[in-house]
Amino acid sequence: MAQINPTVGAINANAEKIIHIIQTHQHDHDLIIFPELALTGYPPEDLLFRNAFHVLVENALEKIQASTKNCHVIVGHPALEDNQCYNAASLFAKGMRLACYFKQVIPNYGVFDEARYFAQGEATPCIFTIKGYRLGLCICEDLWQEGPVDRLISAGAEIMVCINASPFDYQKYPLRLALLEKYAKRGIASIYVNLVGGQDELVFDGQSLAIDSLGNVLARASAFEERLQTVKFQGSELRGEVTPLLTKEALIYKALVCGLRDYIEKNGFPGVLLGLSGGIDSALVLAIAVDALGARRVHAVMMPSRFTATISNEDAMRQLEIMQVPHTTLSIEPAFNALLTTLAPSFAGLPVDTTEENLQARIRGMLLMALSNKTGNMVLTTSNKSETAVGYATLYGDMAGGFAVLKDVLKTQVYALARFRNNLSAVIPERVLTRPPSAELAPNQTDQDSLPDYAILDAIITCYMEQNLSADEIIEHGYPPASVHHVLKLIKRNEYKRRQAPPGIKISPCAFGRDWRYPMTSGFD
Repeated sequence: MAQINPTVGAINANAEKIIHIIQTHQHDHDLIIFPELALTGYPPEDLLFRNAFHVLVENALEKIQASTKNCHVIVGHPALEDNQCYNAASLFAKGMRLACYFKQVIPNYGVFDEARYFAQGEATPCIFTIKGYRLGLCICEDLWQEGPVDRLISAGAEIMVCINASPFDYQKYPLRLALLEKYAKRGIASIYVNLVGGQDELVFDGQSLAIDSLGNVLARASAFEERLQTVKFQGSELRGEVTPLLTKEALIYKALVCGLRDYIEKNGFPGVLLGLSGGIDSALVLAIAVDALGARRVHAVMMPSRFTATISNEDAMRQLEIMQVPHTTLSIEPAFNALLTTLAPSFAGLPVDTTEENLQARIRGMLLMALSNKTGNMVLTTSNKSETAVGYATLYGDMAGGFAVLKDVLKTQVYALARFRNNLSAVIPERVLTRPPSAELAPNQTDQDSLPDYAILDAIITCYMEQNLSADEIIEHGYPPASVHHVLKLIKRNEYKRRQAPPGIKISPCAFGRDWRYPMTSGFD
């Protein structure tokens, strides 16, 4: 099971990795299985409309084919045939292409846009024999819908080989396992090989596995790490190493680290910048950034104002010392005073409101972006999903940046992840976890001045986004009617902000971004 981390569009580099694995391991393996679209990375999106892209794919496939000697190899790739593009998998052996299978079920929901690019393969099972075993091939969504696997079983397959580019969310693994267990009850063993690594807003967890015909998981690769894992079949027995499953918090944390690391590495940024406020969100982002890139590639910027509490500065400095992160302190007071003076004639007779608060956030955003321009380091934003949902963030202020690490992480999950990280080693000061959260843009301000308690807010967001419940249905679940209506109004009103937000890592079943495609202008209540 070759659980690899390709880069989308880097066809030659991906092919070199695939060929190296084949040449290194084909002499002591009968079959090497690479994931769905391993040659191009997933999803290649509109690169699939470019002829030059397909020329590179075909040239790379010829090299992969030539590299196979005494071992069978399965590689996922796009294929053009009769002016149609297919999501394909080729079977190579002894320098020949023995079969080319086309994915039969093309997903077009959630994060998947495959119907835009790929035609449906014919409903014909792909069966091949190795060492007396009859194996059947399918690709990702083929597993989730009726038909393709049924045909493999009817054709006498003993082992199903399913190659996948299955994006992570924290509910996904049990669903995959339940599917494979369902097929095991019909007498078929399964080899499930999944992609790993980050690609823009998606992150792939790997966790490739092998399950015998009795439903026992007898091999499983680790999460969010490239892994070449051997699975042995002997008679009806299956043997392999089973990596222990991680807790929900451990999985999410590794997903965030992996997604950030790959976004920075694959896009060639030297490092990252972030504003460190002494609050929980920036503290968690700092920890994730250091774990992903190392302290030397992370630079924190403290930007205090007249409203910044002394304990915020103390806690931020304490974390910087613990994690040995370089930092800069830039007071926003001179710029804030200058802007207030400039705007005073226009603001005459008008009360102080969120305008003055947003000015502070926008000054901070401007300073971070200036440092980014000068150093080449990318700015990480620190807003979480709860704030993104209700617009509790400043457009062109704390929303300014290149990547939003916590974009799909609810505030309650932020606290859980911070405690998880501190259990590994205490890097976030305890006071950051226990004091009331505040934007510190006005005197004695706390988040709950304008938002429901985060436990209630997050539950309402989850009901609305993941379960598609209406206001009345959410209220029936026991949540306060006033809070429900207020939160849903804010979610709808702030769609325009989210369209201008940076990308961030999807970790839930429904994330803002690829999952969420609502109109900015809408009369629907």
